[in-house]
Amino acid sequence: MNLDTINRAGRAFRAPHLVVITLALLASIVAASFPPVMAQARKPVKPRPRATPAAASKPRAVTIPGTTARLEFVRVPAGTIVLPNPARKGAMTRVQLKPFWIAVTETPWEAYDPFVYGLAPSGAAQEPASADATARPSKPYIPPDLGWGHGGNPVINITHHAATQYCAWLSSVTGKKFRLPTEAEWEYASRAGQPAPVKPTAAALPTLAWFEANSAGQTHPVAKKKANAWGLYDMLGNAGEWASDLAGKPVLCGGTYLDKAADVQSGRREYQTYDWNSTDPQMPKSKWWLSDGSFAGFRIVCDSDL
Repeated sequence: MNLDTINRAGRAFRAPHLVVITLALLASIVAASFPPVMAQARKPVKPRPRATPAAASKPRAVTIPGTTARLEFVRVPAGTIVLPNPARKGAMTRVQLKPFWIAVTETPWEAYDPFVYGLAPSGAAQEPASADATARPSKPYIPPDLGWGHGGNPVINITHHAATQYCAWLSSVTGKKFRLPTEAEWEYASRAGQPAPVKPTAAALPTLAWFEANSAGQTHPVAKKKANAWGLYDMLGNAGEWASDLAGKPVLCGGTYLDKAADVQSGRREYQTYDWNSTDPQMPKSKWWLSDGSFAGFRIVCDSDL
């Protein structure tokens, strides 16, 4: 073998090794410049926090002039709610709501008696503050509280008309605008920021509402059960609450002290029937009182700033 042959063999041997060494150096440079993707993917990802429902305001009170009776209200934040569409069976409709003030409790007798009897705290007759306040209920022929007492108990046995007229009277004597809630407002306030209707568990229900199993067949003083997240008491059970449904018709919301546990939920609705006033001896029947409506009460909304 001559010298040229040996040199060619040596060059042939070195060439592949130089390529391998060069590729290895490039790989190490790339690895140092770009960290492995898989290593980054293994890092734990922090869960995104859930949005907290907006809160209601602190309660503010309205005192009825000439009396010691007062009603407290909280300001409910703006939002939207989806409810069944009364115009299309099976369809749903989205309702946009502005902020509004709603009573913390169902209206108690202490706040309603001045409207019915025109009584000041002393028991003396009291004239209406204006002509707009003269439309008062006819005097009931039976005790409207059914003997259950006025000590904080909710108003019962009244029609939607009576509740509406009370709002007009209260507006006239206070200078603020009061009304009944719409069904959408009532349901929205009852849910207190939750997207779905309120249906308490069997364990939670007795702490939140008066219903068939714990009411002993009658209403109870307001605000004795646990409030919802917006500070509203008795949105479920006790007295049902008048509102106006999406079609503008009077509807009773929230279930009552007579209902079984399964029926006490925010989606509970009842419309007045003949049976609610069947024992009224008057003809025509009273437009103010429901002789058989011991479960019909109301809660009010204020459109004025408090």
